[in-house]
Amino acid sequence: MSDFRPDDRLARDSDLLTKIGLCELRLMKDSRWPWLVLVPQRPDVSEIFDLTPLDQTMLTFETTLVAEALKSVTGATKINTGALGNIVRQLHVHVIARSEGDPNWPGPVWGFGTAEPRSAEETKAFSAKLLDAMTP
Repeated sequence: MSDFRPDDRLARDSDLLTKIGLCELRLMKDSRWPWLVLVPQRPDVSEIFDLTPLDQTMLTFETTLVAEALKSVTGATKINTGALGNIVRQLHVHVIARSEGDPNWPGPVWGFGTAEPRSAEETKAFSAKLLDAMTP
């Protein structure tokens, strides 16, 4: 894991909240949606099938853990998950809380409008609630 570092774009566009096990958990710098990103701490991985079977299992577990906590904290109508990688090739999984009436509902979050940053206080408060919800 020593060779791992997040893609420059992921690092620029998100804040590191914690390291779970396999993944870094990051919060996108866009207050319009509660939008998390899981980044497996493995170098040179661009597809889920590039991970070992154990890492694939861990990614599924961590995605579910984060998605359940996000739904609990936000009360979202729907949790969207996806690993696209068309722009950022490094494997990462988006976990996004969506609710009817949010910006661009029911359309995609990608490429819609301009990001609206949240304050450091808002990031800290959201992070604390989310991490608390992830703790058994």
